[in-house]
Amino acid sequence: MSRAAPHAATVVGMSTPPPSDAADDDAGAPAAPQPRDLIAGLEKGLAVICAFDQERPLLSVTEIAERCGLTRAAARRYLITLEHLGYMRSERGRWSLSAKVLRLAQSYMHSGRLPRIVQPELHRLVYALKEASAAGVLDGDDVICIAALTAGHLLSTTLQPGTRVPAYCTANGRVLLAALPDWQLDEWLARQVLAARTPHTITDAARLRAEILRARAQGYALVEQEFELGLRTISVPLISADGQVLAALNVSAHPARCSAGQLIDECLPALRQTQATLRRQL
Repeated sequence: MSRAAPHAATVVGMSTPPPSDAADDDAGAPAAPQPRDLIAGLEKGLAVICAFDQERPLLSVTEIAERCGLTRAAARRYLITLEHLGYMRSERGRWSLSAKVLRLAQSYMHSGRLPRIVQPELHRLVYALKEASAAGVLDGDDVICIAALTAGHLLSTTLQPGTRVPAYCTANGRVLLAALPDWQLDEWLARQVLAARTPHTITDAARLRAEILRARAQGYALVEQEFELGLRTISVPLISADGQVLAALNVSAHPARCSAGQLIDECLPALRQTQATLRRQL
């Protein structure tokens, strides 16, 4: 285990150029599209769909307008259109998503290469460890779960495909943040509101940065009930053959059933083996 960590840290850490070199890092990125090539209506319609979440399953027209930066009249038209297409439903002046929205996620889960490759290895990992496991990708401030499997232990409702969790207080999030260049990580940290999800949550930016750098150096992140009480998680990056960090893979267990030492001694080697297997496929 101690020999594997430096190798993973080399890949995860990568080089970390100063802010002045940021433009060089983006040299190979695709050019931004011209405004004339974008369909503003599609962008706004998707924003209306994304306005709903677990904390806000029902919204009024006014609330949607505020969340999406639309006028009330425009928000109403988008809602009526989405309802006509079957993606929205209304009742007593409140709006909610319909089950048809799942078709959008289903299209990705069935056609996306990453979840199709990860899911079989997830089954093998969970079968071997008898603990829950999930894979996720970084999306802005959050991690989106792209594959998940439990071992019969009900740990958290977030351990399922499609759920979003904050990156700053989750093991998958810290592993993915560790792959960012220093300048980009600093920019990310500067815009965060580090709310205390539990009494264990790290809410000091300097301390959080140190934990992310620790994850970079050791090649894994261990998070102790910072996102949710009763959820102890260890995570490693999923790396492509050319060294790009594409996602993160974790194992989660209840603290009463699995100590931090057990996660490192028993689960981390299995995670590393799965990491190596997936790297050959990615």
